[in-house]
Amino acid sequence: MNDPVSNDSVAPVKSESRFRNVTPAFVLAAIATGAVLWQWIDARNELSVVRQEIARRLSDAETYNRDSRTVANQSRDSQHDIEVRVGLLEARVLESQNQRLALEALYLELQKNRDDRVLAEVEQLLLIAGQQLQLAGNVKAALIALESADGRIGRADRPQLTALRKVINSDMERLKKTPFVDVVGTGLKLEQLATAVESLPLVVERRLASIEEEESKEKSGQLVVVLKEYWNELKSLVRVRNMAESTPPLVAPEQAYFLRENLKLRFLGARLALLAHDDASYKTDLKVATIWMRQYFDSKNKGVAAALTQVKQLSETDVRVDMPDISASLDAVRNYKLIRERVLR
Repeated sequence: MNDPVSNDSVAPVKSESRFRNVTPAFVLAAIATGAVLWQWIDARNELSVVRQEIARRLSDAETYNRDSRTVANQSRDSQHDIEVRVGLLEARVLESQNQRLALEALYLELQKNRDDRVLAEVEQLLLIAGQQLQLAGNVKAALIALESADGRIGRADRPQLTALRKVINSDMERLKKTPFVDVVGTGLKLEQLATAVESLPLVVERRLASIEEEESKEKSGQLVVVLKEYWNELKSLVRVRNMAESTPPLVAPEQAYFLRENLKLRFLGARLALLAHDDASYKTDLKVATIWMRQYFDSKNKGVAAALTQVKQLSETDVRVDMPDISASLDAVRNYKLIRERVLR
């Protein structure tokens, strides 16, 4: 029969004998193997990390290269556009230079003929002033033309033209001292009078109106009416006029139209004489118009009285103006042109 205690004591002895058989070399080899295995695993992990990093960097590099190619393409396109624009700018600059040279040449040519151009303009303005004085008698327009000529010489800033400018200023002073005649305002008043003639009442119209009024009042009976008509017939057969009386002559109704038209012609004739500065014809037409208005028109009417007053005021206006002579300025311009032509020759 076996003892249980003896079995338990045998097992530790076997394990101890097993550990005793393990040598230090085996332990070192096992440690070395573990170290190598650990280093291999660690290196493998590091290699995996490196591969991942390399893959990421390659991906970034590929993205960067793709972006770089896009930027390069855009830069190439931009450079091409810039080259085209530079070419256009160079062509425009060359064109501008050619135009500048042409303008400089033209300016030099105009500069040489500057005095001729100024003198031609001044002479033309003086001719216009002379025409306004001689043909239309318009002192104001002639003065404006002389002022324009003086201003043109002033803008030219040529000391050689100072003497000419003095002559023009002398003529301007004489024009400013010339009496002013309001041709436009007076002509407008004459035109208004000619228009108002149609509405002015005649003396015969007032007489007829009073006769009709009296006849209407006297129609109280048939006998009276018959007697009045018989008496009017008798009076129409014989007409007695006392020349010493101041009774104005009457105009037949059918002749009133011609009277008004002749009166209009007188006012229009006075207007034409005004434009021509013909004082004699002007006052003669207004005098005849005044006589006709006093003889044939109803002076008791307010419109006729106002028209007579206006005609009287217009008759007192002196339309005769002694036009000054500005030939000195024109002669000075022409003499200067002759002297300059001789010097240039």
